[in-house]
Amino acid sequence: LAMEQEVAEHPNEFLRKGVQLVVDGTEPELVRSIMEIDLAAHEERHALGQEVLQAMGAYAPAFGMLGTVIGLIQMLAQLDNPEAIGPGMALALITTFYGVMLANLVFLPMAGKLRVRSQQERLERELIIEGVLSIQAGENPRIVEEKLLAFLSPEERARELASRTQAGREAVTSDAS
Repeated sequence: LAMEQEVAEHPNEFLRKGVQLVVDGTEPELVRSIMEIDLAAHEERHALGQEVLQAMGAYAPAFGMLGTVIGLIQMLAQLDNPEAIGPGMALALITTFYGVMLANLVFLPMAGKLRVRSQQERLERELIIEGVLSIQAGENPRIVEEKLLAFLSPEERARELASRTQAGREAVTSDAS
């Protein structure tokens, strides 16, 4: 019950949902199933966003080339005015430049960032599922900690352990005061 109150204030909705299922006495298999369905739906939403950005990145240069062709046609219509050819050509080519820039500096990097963020969120949610199920199974807290630390890279694991060591030192120092 104490855990339920503490988790109710936690900002992570996925964690709150998992703990609430455990507190409600839901069977472990059903808890896992519900949480994995939620995870799959979340990934599907992210995949759709990635696909849209990838498509925009693929189409932007083509639209730039289309603008160039239209600009060249307009430029060719003014062949009787030689002074208009240079500025017309520059204007025609700038659309290709914009298309390539939008693709490579905006859309494709955004799609990549969304992909990386989605992978991070998947790992976080898998970690939460394992943690919730381990708590439900009544596993030893040290075993739960080791299971969850296994999800982290060696660098993240070292940072986590270092921050705990520092927090422990600060607690001892404040208790001694």
